[in-house]
Amino acid sequence: MTSDDLSAISADWLKSLEVASSTGDVASFVSHFLSNGWIRDLLCFSWNFRSLSGLNEIHGYLSEVVDGKPRIEHSGLRDFKLDDHTVNAPSPFKLPGPQGIEGVQGAFTFSITQPAALGRGFFRLTQDVNGRWKALTLFTNMQDLVGYEESLADQHGLYEDRGITWEEDVDARFRAIEADPTVLIIGGGISGLMTAAQLRRLGIRALVIEKNARVGDSWRQRYPNLTLHTPADYSSMLYSPYPSTFPKYIPKGKLANFLDSYAVDHELCIWLSSRVQSTPVYDSSSARWTVEVQRGDRTVFINPKHVVLATGSGSPRIPTWNGMDEFQGALYHSDFHKDAEQFRGKHVVVVGAGNASADICQDFVAHGAAEVTMIQRSATCVVSSSAMEQTHFKPPFPDGTPIEEFDFLTNSMPLAFLLQVQKSGGVQHMKMLDKELHEALSKVGFNLTWEISPGGGEVGFAEFLFKRVGAGTMLDIGCGKLIIEGKVKIKQGQDISHLDKDGITFKDGSKLPADVIVLATGNEPIMETARALLGNEITEQLPPEVWGLDSEGELNQIYRPSGHPGLWFAIGGFAISRFFSKHLGLQILARELSIA
Repeated sequence: MTSDDLSAISADWLKSLEVASSTGDVASFVSHFLSNGWIRDLLCFSWNFRSLSGLNEIHGYLSEVVDGKPRIEHSGLRDFKLDDHTVNAPSPFKLPGPQGIEGVQGAFTFSITQPAALGRGFFRLTQDVNGRWKALTLFTNMQDLVGYEESLADQHGLYEDRGITWEEDVDARFRAIEADPTVLIIGGGISGLMTAAQLRRLGIRALVIEKNARVGDSWRQRYPNLTLHTPADYSSMLYSPYPSTFPKYIPKGKLANFLDSYAVDHELCIWLSSRVQSTPVYDSSSARWTVEVQRGDRTVFINPKHVVLATGSGSPRIPTWNGMDEFQGALYHSDFHKDAEQFRGKHVVVVGAGNASADICQDFVAHGAAEVTMIQRSATCVVSSSAMEQTHFKPPFPDGTPIEEFDFLTNSMPLAFLLQVQKSGGVQHMKMLDKELHEALSKVGFNLTWEISPGGGEVGFAEFLFKRVGAGTMLDIGCGKLIIEGKVKIKQGQDISHLDKDGITFKDGSKLPADVIVLATGNEPIMETARALLGNEITEQLPPEVWGLDSEGELNQIYRPSGHPGLWFAIGGFAISRFFSKHLGLQILARELSIA
């Protein structure tokens, strides 16, 4: 099809959809979908994230009564216009898999009546059995509240009639935030920083507290050979792409320094060497928290309306075996790995076969350990960095296109539908790209998998990410080659029985001598971190999980209502935090405006 054909198909379908939406005609609106079509709605029809599949589910959602009107009429989406001046203008698409679903996709803009807001959407159209163009997926996404659009302009400088300097202006703003923060963000890592930057653009006073002495220390203090496993473009921070001089895979120290400068460049109000001292208390009558913060050697009480937990992926999970206190070598969790050089010439055992294990094994090999053995307790989903780049990290856009356009395209697909696509052919394509790697790993006894549960279908990396925060995966950047070459040995198929002074004994009676044992055994559930911080009374009011997929396929609790007023979770990697920090900001802003 020509570009004119693509535009004509898109325009005709979109015009008809707008008539149905603007007149509140649920039946007509739903008739624009395939029988197995999907809608993913982020804050347009409700103040939550929803993904629904099938005509009955979509009809039921849009028919629900809100303030005396059907949801579709209450929200009042209108003014649909093709977004044909961006890289997401109408274009052809084809999904992987034997069916090879193909059609027309594109972005559009719209207005929302209640609340007064601006939105942007994305559609994927295919033809039904009668040749009519219908939606396979429709994405509706709130962009801004009218009158409260985020400010991109520099508010400082020497303007006419301005009596203070930039430094004085920033200092005054920081004092105002510290005196009465609307939002307290606990954690100054990538998610906390991006959330704070977003809130600042929306004019919301946000104070960040960070337990470390310097922004970026959570990366700076990790193991020496750590680099990002995802390309720099894909891993950029909100509003701030990395300089073109940065390497493709950014070392942890360079990233840490960038985060430090990010906080300064975006004028974020951060208290360093600060942590929550006692269990926060929420007063429902005033809708405010009381939070005791230990700031250096001072105790400070603050009363924010909102608390955002941006505390990362959870505390170290440390398994227990008999004899651990008898082991005479070094024994520690991978989170505390600092220096492989001190173990040069030693026998090393790393328990676990995921990303952290792979990095640490590489570090020990590079620093001359006599022998490095990886204990693989269960099968691992291994994907090479090159395969991930081809299938997940490479935007289908010209160089220089803002990463936000890629984020928008990526998030336009309902997560549950994405997993279906992976199961129906996407994983097979990735396995083909890594065929040689996988065959060689299997030959040396490394156990591979692409499904979380036996018989559940091969969904691959995406399901491990969405359901397990990536646990059980190895995004290979070199360890696979070391395993194949025998420089990292594999012990697989037997559970650990106990430790003694010399090493590990397995349940089949076999032994593995060790001078050092590193537990690359993952992290505790995020909810356990929340429980330690907030106490049982509050966490028992929350759903049981943070992260993982809910019944509709949306991520549990992150960047959306948590189940407790004034409490939010900002958790996730670069791409998730970069995209969803805006949604968190809009929800907090709406509550401050008393419209949500």
